[in-house]
Amino acid sequence: MTNHVFQHGNVGGIRIHVLPTKTFKTFAISLYAGVPLAEDTVTPTALIPFVLRRGTASYPETTQFRERLEELYGAGFGFDVYKRGDYQIIQFRMDTINDSFVQSKESLLAESFAFLGEVLTRPLLEGGSFRPSYVNTERETVRKKLESIVNDKIRYAAERCIEEMCREEPYRLHPLGQRADLESITPDSLHQSYRAWLDGAILDLYVVGDTSPEEVQKLVERHFGLDSRSASPYQSNFSPKKVTEVRTVEERMDVGQGKLNMGLRTSITYGDDAYAHALMYNGILGGYPHSKLFVNVREKESLAYYASSRYDGHKGIATIQSGIEIQNYNKALDIIRKQLDEMKQGNISDLELNQTKAMIRNLLSEIQDSAFEMIAFDFNRVLSGKERSTEELMSQVEASGAEDVKRAAGTVELDTIYFLTGQKEES
Repeated sequence: MTNHVFQHGNVGGIRIHVLPTKTFKTFAISLYAGVPLAEDTVTPTALIPFVLRRGTASYPETTQFRERLEELYGAGFGFDVYKRGDYQIIQFRMDTINDSFVQSKESLLAESFAFLGEVLTRPLLEGGSFRPSYVNTERETVRKKLESIVNDKIRYAAERCIEEMCREEPYRLHPLGQRADLESITPDSLHQSYRAWLDGAILDLYVVGDTSPEEVQKLVERHFGLDSRSASPYQSNFSPKKVTEVRTVEERMDVGQGKLNMGLRTSITYGDDAYAHALMYNGILGGYPHSKLFVNVREKESLAYYASSRYDGHKGIATIQSGIEIQNYNKALDIIRKQLDEMKQGNISDLELNQTKAMIRNLLSEIQDSAFEMIAFDFNRVLSGKERSTEELMSQVEASGAEDVKRAAGTVELDTIYFLTGQKEES
């Protein structure tokens, strides 16, 4: 496993991260734009990339925009909107074939930068604001995406559990915003939001492929032209919240299957030296098919259709998701709490340890096979301020014993129990 190392620099307020390599036949380009999650900006910010992908100054029609990507030998272009800790992040991605594999007059890397730079900084404007038809259509797109969460009860319960647990924190907000705020967004107000976002976002640009930091720097200067920016780094001002009492929230909807979700807090985050132990904790508790939740709640007791856990290392939060028969609520809750106790007592077998290490090892070694995975892994460093290679993380995982996992378990506190249940029986 070759240890690929990103080289870092800064151009006009954009941090650049370049991994020169001949391993891949394409250039992977990723631009992250992060702003703090906030009630009044989350919805317009989420809408911005949807409108930006509709047209630019040179390619005002969406068909022209798409044809331009075809001209770049079918370059891929896409974006994601998500949250990491208390930040809302928009990630633009481009995937372009390496020049040496095609007969092209222009450098495809340069053409891709010209395209991405224009998407970001020269959107199509009409009378000084966004084209109304684009804003209206994309508002509808975002509304449908938010509605689809309500219709997918597994996702809905997961979101609601976080919302209840973090009701006084920005993290409660969904990265796509709030349906109620969409109506009031106009082409003009969205353009103002876009200007503020472009000025204030923390920008990190990644390139993996057969290039050099010097080449990327020149391309950024030429095609992005964002000189007046002062990029402040991500603030990971994490302070673990003390849990004073466990809250139980019950919500009724027309569901046949109950969704029992739990929110847990831990003081261990990505920047922490014990991060590997928290990964092991989550893996043994509910991260994989051999985990305690899966085996005990689902297989042995047949109490759940699914039972698993997730850990967000940027926020110090773990969540448990399970789908159960509504009448089995108390029984399922008891067995899940028993698994949390087993972890705290350090009742962890060698088999559980070894299987979890094997799963994490596979995930970490797969990162090296994908340019975008390598980018995502390095971006964790940017977000947390913690330098840690995949090799280092793997050796910390390998060195973890039952005592380490027990110590990590000692930092985990149950905060919120959320139960999505059926409508009341008519008497």
